[in-house]
Amino acid sequence: MPGVPRIRPAPRRVYVGMDHVEREKRPAEPSGRGPGGDGASGGCLVVAIRMPVRIVALVLVVPVRMAWDALAAAGRFLYRTVGRPAGRALAWLARAVCVWPFVALWRWVLVPAGRGLAWLARVLVVVPAGWVGRYLLAPLGRGLAWLYARVLTPVGRGALWLLGSVGAVLAAVGAGLWTGTVWLVRYLVVVPVAWAVRYLLVVPVRWAVVHLVVVPVRWLVRYLVVVPAVWLYARVLTPAGRALARCARGVARLAGVIVAGGVTALLWVGRILLIVPAVAFWRWGLVPVGRVLLVVGREVGEALGHAWRVAGYVSVAVGRFLAALFRWVVVEPVRWVYRGVLTPLGHVVRDAVLRPVAEAARGAGRAARQAVAAARETVRQARADVRRALFGEHPQGDAPASREPRRPAGRTLDGSTTALTHLTKD
Repeated sequence: MPGVPRIRPAPRRVYVGMDHVEREKRPAEPSGRGPGGDGASGGCLVVAIRMPVRIVALVLVVPVRMAWDALAAAGRFLYRTVGRPAGRALAWLARAVCVWPFVALWRWVLVPAGRGLAWLARVLVVVPAGWVGRYLLAPLGRGLAWLYARVLTPVGRGALWLLGSVGAVLAAVGAGLWTGTVWLVRYLVVVPVAWAVRYLLVVPVRWAVVHLVVVPVRWLVRYLVVVPAVWLYARVLTPAGRALARCARGVARLAGVIVAGGVTALLWVGRILLIVPAVAFWRWGLVPVGRVLLVVGREVGEALGHAWRVAGYVSVAVGRFLAALFRWVVVEPVRWVYRGVLTPLGHVVRDAVLRPVAEAARGAGRAARQAVAAARETVRQARADVRRALFGEHPQGDAPASREPRRPAGRTLDGSTTALTHLTKD
């Protein structure tokens, strides 16, 4: 039934030892939530904790959420109005202070200096080295190669063939002499000496050593050392070793029995003094407290999440209310003042003051341009009169006055574009 706590059977544990057997069979743990909703599996504890926790969480979280939303909005406003322009200004300043000087240094100092050094290296090192290699070292190398190929190589091959022939003759003579000497020494010296040593010295000495030394020493070692040692091992050491082995096995069995008894007693005492109290404390103390804390923590987490979402809705509603209030208190009056007062006043100022002033300024500018044009035309006519008085009348007549400068004629083979050349031809 929902709302009624379930009574779980006591678990049964299995312990082997001390002739005590206790069987354990734990039931299947229920899932975190039943199909009945939030409070179906928690029971009355969940129902008693949920609403107070959610109310307290809502009261605590709503100011925090509203402050968080206000700080987020202020941060976005500061980022758009202060942070982004300041970042761009700092970026421009960083480029102006750190990047552009190095770029200018690279472009206008290091690159020309590098090109100058490269040109100096080419003029002072590469070109002289190429000239020396081409006109000194290369002919010298070709001469040495010709000398090696045409002179030294044939001479060396001839000397090598001559030395090889002389060496072959001398090797053949030496091999013959060595072979004859070795054969004579072997059959005249070595073979007789070896036969004499073998049959006159080695055979008698071997017979004397075997029959006079080895046989008596072998008999003495056998009957004075080996036979007593075998008797001592078979009659004395073997029974003593078996007796010691039986004693050691008995002592080991006794020690094993004592150690097993001590270990069994320690295990029993440890179980009675440590395991049983620890199991009881875990079963009847920690597990219920852990379940209660788990339920409380889960409900607190869900309450905080629910309160955070509700606080979000409240914060949105408060923000919309403040925005509407700011619009009706500040924006709408300012817009009405702009449309109803400042715009007509600006139109009156534009029609009564600015347009007449602009027309007067344009008329003054037009009159000034006309005066400047008249002065320019007067100066042009005076210059033409001075030219006619000095050089005479042009045969083709004066060209019509034009404000645009005339393009000079192209220079040809039989003519020139200068005025002095035209006057000379005329």
